[in-house]
Amino acid sequence: RSVGCSKVYVREEEERREAISREAARRRRRVESDVFGDLSGLLPLQPSVRAHLDKPSVIRLTLSYIRMHTLLKAWEKEEKEMEEFEALRETNMYLGILEGFVMVLSTEGDMIFLSDNVSKYMGLSQTELMGHNIFEYTHPCDHEEIRNNLRLTKRDFVMRIKSALTHRGRTANLKSATWKVLHCQGRAKVCMDPSAVSCLLLTCRPLPLSHTLLSRYTFTSQHSMDMRFTYCDQRLSSLLGYRPEELLGRSIYDLCHTLDTNCLNKNHLNLCLKSQSVSGQYRMLVKGGGYVWVESHSAVIPSVRASRSRPGIPQPLCILSVTYVLRCVHHFFFFFYFIYCSSTAFSHIKPLQGLYV
Repeated sequence: RSVGCSKVYVREEEERREAISREAARRRRRVESDVFGDLSGLLPLQPSVRAHLDKPSVIRLTLSYIRMHTLLKAWEKEEKEMEEFEALRETNMYLGILEGFVMVLSTEGDMIFLSDNVSKYMGLSQTELMGHNIFEYTHPCDHEEIRNNLRLTKRDFVMRIKSALTHRGRTANLKSATWKVLHCQGRAKVCMDPSAVSCLLLTCRPLPLSHTLLSRYTFTSQHSMDMRFTYCDQRLSSLLGYRPEELLGRSIYDLCHTLDTNCLNKNHLNLCLKSQSVSGQYRMLVKGGGYVWVESHSAVIPSVRASRSRPGIPQPLCILSVTYVLRCVHHFFFFFYFIYCSSTAFSHIKPLQGLYV
């Protein structure tokens, strides 16, 4: 009987301890939920957005806003005070003109801040991206280039990033996301104060697959993968003086100012690797003498049929370019007409070939 009583006593003692432990755990969870609720209430987000945040998201966004607050605090002395309504209206106006979004990166690649219109272009909300590292969402082949640009003062590069937007503008699951090409430009803000945060402020514009030719100072051209002209529209005659048939079979490097060949090489490499690119401003030679400043937006058009050597992978058919003439003719008294130049003048230029992926 005494043995039975002792077993009952031990069982009751264990149950009592388990009840105390459960109550303590319940109390901890309640306190934790209250703390996370108070913390999420301090985040500068819409109530409807805060209501759907889980605990890891609250921590991630809190850390991002703390870093952003530290960053802005270091800039307070440099920036003039502005009314909140006017600042918001001006920001929205700039973002509308930009046709893109703003991204603030740490020196390690963490996305500290993104403008709330990022969802319009990427299909992913501001809260989904903030606090994550840029390398989690970008193409692995672009990581090395991104790392190099994080160390530069002035940035101008093209990268591929995951987009949950479908061709019809709907939002898909991130697992079925496609790659969108972004043209990123910006500068680094280096803070000497040890307590401050150095960062990279970027404007990111998705490169369009098509262009509306609204300006008469624009012409289209088609090229083979080694950048030789296969087609030019008639606007070229009034802008540069060449007849379209004069350029067929010629390389675009023949028309480029010698000092700007590196710009074209970079653009060509981006095209071969990422299928889209913006050249940046470079000088194109005019037939009657001199040159004009232009900028080319280009895309690789894939072939409908895959090659036999690489089945399932569409091969490049051609490069389609839209070139904007930015300024009038400079130094028209210098005669640069390439047809009369020696072919050895451009022998050092070797167009990139076979790099399309």
